[in-house]
Amino acid sequence: MPDIRDKDLDILRAEIAACRICRDTPARGEAYRLPHEPRPVAVISSKARILIAGQAPGLRVHESGLPFNDASGDRLRNWLSVDRDQFYNRDLFTIVPMGFCFPGYDAKGSDLPPRKECAPFWRQRVMDAMPQIELVLAIGGYAQAWHMGKTRSGNVTETVRDWRTTFFRNEGIRMLPMPHPSWRNTAWIRKNPWFEEDLLPVLRQSVEMLIK
Repeated sequence: MPDIRDKDLDILRAEIAACRICRDTPARGEAYRLPHEPRPVAVISSKARILIAGQAPGLRVHESGLPFNDASGDRLRNWLSVDRDQFYNRDLFTIVPMGFCFPGYDAKGSDLPPRKECAPFWRQRVMDAMPQIELVLAIGGYAQAWHMGKTRSGNVTETVRDWRTTFFRNEGIRMLPMPHPSWRNTAWIRKNPWFEEDLLPVLRQSVEMLIK
């Protein structure tokens, strides 16, 4: 017999898939309507103990419907030391970006920030539906702002550098702030060798323990 909680999550998944807030009732008015058909992308789980909290889908993810289905995902899987089958197993990982839909591009061709409508409407409800989460990987400034709030140390670099403060605290869900795995951040990683030397071993050990 299906678990009652799984049925509730199926309902939540269906509601998210049908969401059209950013197209039909944009927070900042008609001029800021999402310019394309929404395709919410989120992996919600009743069993996974690790939440990957990213930013928003890029165009390739929008087209495939598969989160981190791009070069950024390849790098992230390397950071986690998992393969694609493990990464996309929703019993092991839940993947919920701050904005569920591809937000489009700015005038310079870069991805726009996550839509302002998404997190206020959905985020707390999604988190409440997954009380089993033990570790949040807060990727980038938007995820860190929501999940860490005043415990952030400043910008992304300062917050990630101070990862021990939030990771080793003795209350609440364990948080591990991370930079975005975009290849645009390659220079950042080279400039901050402590990320691969100090943080990644702890990340990989934690992931290994939580997906057993």
